[in-house]
This record gives sequence, C-alpha cells and structure tokens, in this order.
Amino acid sequence: MRLVWQLVAVVAVSFLGGQALVAVEDGPWLTFAVGLATAVVGVVVYRWVVRLTERRAVVEAALRGAAPALVRGTLLGLGLFALVIVNLAFLGSYTVHGLGSPSSALGLLGFMAAAAVTEELLWRGVLFRVVEGWTGTWVALAATGLLFGLAHLLNPHATLWGAIAIAIEAGGMLTAAYVATRRLWVPIGLHLGWNVAGSAIFSTEVSGNDTPQGLLDATTSGHVLVTGGTFGPEGSLYSVVFCVVTAAVFLVVAHRRGRIVPLRRAARTDVTATLPR
Repeated sequence: MRLVWQLVAVVAVSFLGGQALVAVEDGPWLTFAVGLATAVVGVVVYRWVVRLTERRAVVEAALRGAAPALVRGTLLGLGLFALVIVNLAFLGSYTVHGLGSPSSALGLLGFMAAAAVTEELLWRGVLFRVVEGWTGTWVALAATGLLFGLAHLLNPHATLWGAIAIAIEAGGMLTAAYVATRRLWVPIGLHLGWNVAGSAIFSTEVSGNDTPQGLLDATTSGHVLVTGGTFGPEGSLYSVVFCVVTAAVFLVVAHRRGRIVPLRRAARTDVTATLPR
C-alpha cells in the first residue's frame, strides 16, 4: 500500500499544481511563483508521505546538502543541452534570429521547476525506488525508464522515436544520477537544467509539448534524427549519445560506491535503509 499512497500524494500535487499553472499561464510572474510553490509543496508532501508510510528518515530528500546538489545537477543539465545546441548550430540546424521573450522565459522557468520536481519525485523517488526494492537496480532502471518514455506519447506532438529517445536519455540518465547519489537533488537539478535550457533559453520544442518561445527567437531545421523534428532536440541522436555517456559515468560511480542493488539483495533488504551513502 505504501506505493499507492505515495503515488496518490505526488500525483495530487502534480495535478493541482498543473491546474494552477494553466489558470495563470498568461502571467509570467504568476506562473513563475506558482511553479516554484508547486515544487516546494511537492517536496514537503513527498517527505511527509514517505515518512508516514515507511516510518524512516527520508534521506533521499534530506534538506542538508540539497542546494549544492541542485546547483551541480542544474549546471550539468544546462551544459548537456547547450552541447546539443552547439552541434545543431554547427550543422546549420539551429539558427538564432534575435531576442525572443524574456518574460515568457521567466514563466517557463517556473513551469519547468514544477515539472522537474514533481516528475522526479514520482519517477525516481517513488516508482524507481520502490521497484528497485523488489527487482534490483537494473530491472527497475529498464522498467521505469521504458514507462517514462511511453508516458511522453501523450504529448501533443509525440512521436514513437521521441518516446524511445526519452526512455533512453531521461529514463537512463536521471535514474543513474539517483543511483549514483542516492539523493533526488542531482536528478531534479539535471532535469530542471535540461528543460530550462531547451525551453526558457534556447526556445526549442520540449518533448513535443507546444513549448512557448523563450529568451531567444530561434528555429531548428534539418533531418529529424538531427533535430528531433516536432518532438524537439530530445529526439536528436546528439541528445541520445550525450545522455547515454552521462548515464554510463553515473553508473560507474554508483558501482564504485557499492550502490548497484542486485536482485537477491533487493528481495532480502530495505534498499533505502542499507545502501552506502
């Protein structure tokens, strides 16, 4: 039942926050404020429901050390997406025409903060963590990554290739970041930095979501495997390669720290309580 209660709590925050964001979407400052509020409430509710249902300290969302971990993850996400854009620009597939909408960029920052936090709480904090306790790291990583990709098929301009790319990139990289750190803050920051770069800064489509223009007035053009097409640069082979390499680095770190959970160990122990920190 703990899985059900935790899912209900986090999904409720995500849904209500999403509805509030829709209600204020024409006001960038309100969107920014509501997005940040949703993110904060999400963390508070997650800590509360996990403590209530598992009767333990919620170490994966501990506030101590959260800020520097968030900053590291965000910078990494920004850098990775910028690297994708640099390669697209080199091929002539990304062109900047001028300044876009700074106010819209502010609203996108709030929206993406809410999305990054609630999605990481749901997918890594609840689903991956609980499933890993049943199956071990590798099965849980593959299963939740696949589900994460399939969930993106619901987006307005979703493509099968885009969903596959998301499953490999985000499902793999963000989960690997959690496994390596056993904290949610680096994956939250990584998710946030990636999405903010794609939307608020470089004004590209994010996961086929009809993303508004951000800071730059820019366009992408070229083959779908290079640009991601209507799904956005997350469907680019550059994104897949860079994220797979990053995931591999995180997994090597996790292995060296003894944080990969084999099936036999998952079946016998409380993974969250016994893994090295």
